[in-house]
Amino acid sequence: MTAVVGAQWGDEGKGKITDYLAQQADVVIRYQGGSNAGHTVVNDKGAFKLHLVPSGVFNPDALCILGPGMVVELPFLVEELDALEKAGVPTANVRVSDRAHLVLPYHLALDRLDERERGRQKLGTTGRGNGPAYSDKVGRHGIQVYEVRDEKRFRERVAHELETKNAILERFGDEPLDARAVADEVLAAAARLGGRIVDTLPLVEHALATDARVLLEGQLGAMRDLDWGIYPYVTSSNPLAGGATIGAGIPPRVITRVIGVVKAYSTAVGEGPFPTELHGSDADDLRERGQEYGATTGRPRRVGWFDAVAPRHAHRLNAFTELAVTKLDMLGRYERIPFCTSYEIDGTTTTDMPPTHVLDRVVPRYEQLPGWGSDISGITDRALLPTAAKGYLRRIEETVGAPVGIVGVGPERTATLL
Repeated sequence: MTAVVGAQWGDEGKGKITDYLAQQADVVIRYQGGSNAGHTVVNDKGAFKLHLVPSGVFNPDALCILGPGMVVELPFLVEELDALEKAGVPTANVRVSDRAHLVLPYHLALDRLDERERGRQKLGTTGRGNGPAYSDKVGRHGIQVYEVRDEKRFRERVAHELETKNAILERFGDEPLDARAVADEVLAAAARLGGRIVDTLPLVEHALATDARVLLEGQLGAMRDLDWGIYPYVTSSNPLAGGATIGAGIPPRVITRVIGVVKAYSTAVGEGPFPTELHGSDADDLRERGQEYGATTGRPRRVGWFDAVAPRHAHRLNAFTELAVTKLDMLGRYERIPFCTSYEIDGTTTTDMPPTHVLDRVVPRYEQLPGWGSDISGITDRALLPTAAKGYLRRIEETVGAPVGIVGVGPERTATLL
């Protein structure tokens, strides 16, 4: 069983790697997060930006599960499935765990309200309601997907929750939501999904019993993990491989391969410390070359040089069996490439990840690695990479502590070197 985990701040290219590996998978499971995810996949059917649907959907023979660790906005899911079908992608292989929690319209409203009221201390969320939905889950106010099966009870639950939610919205000058309209929208989406909503545990149990090839897909990255990331600028769940065991419903011992996905440089969407961040024309150049804009929000991503401290931190937490390095082709024009190996904090050098309030004031320490000065996007054999590109990959291996097993030299599925 293989877990695909983001080893930086998110947006590392997990969608591409999952899509590639899913061609040989029997089951693909998204184990956490929700529609705040933006996994970009480019294949023979076109370019797609997935938010809720697992990136394995392009293999019609693979069962694709939205796991119980996710929070799911049912109307948004229906829209995403419809868009895939319209593009010629069959989605009959998609299932939704009935134990996942619902993202309801009031969660989106509260997400936007919270960001607005935080002002300059905003977190930079996508506004998709995930944080409030997970807050309700932890606070035992959440509504699980299976509850849509009892319409009368579901409507009562929504009306009861809206008594508190509307009081909050009105207190801050926002319009209250109508309980009937909220329930109608979600129930209509649930009706469209029909038999896709199931108890996924027997499906997972059967996969394990038959030695099926299972692929676990995470959302965001280790630096946004609720417990080990740059709190409070984090997501509301655990993207680490350990989170997959709970979020997918599998025993920990069955995960035998953990792939840490890193971009050949660093990017981030949202607020919080980002030590190697570039500004001005240097940032604009790298951002445009890499088309670094959020797949969910469209916001320009923050960009910077490769920061080995972050994926090393992720490796310590996940024990990566290998790394997948994406977008190596984006660095082909540089003669020298800054590469962060450590931080300096108050005169002391460290390769450990400090707490958020300390990370805010670290000074990244760089090596200058030779560039290869050529376009490598057409290369189909890893052995044919320029010597400097191979050296760059070796330096990633040395500083992170895990071997590079997969290299991406373009967005397409075929632009993948083993």
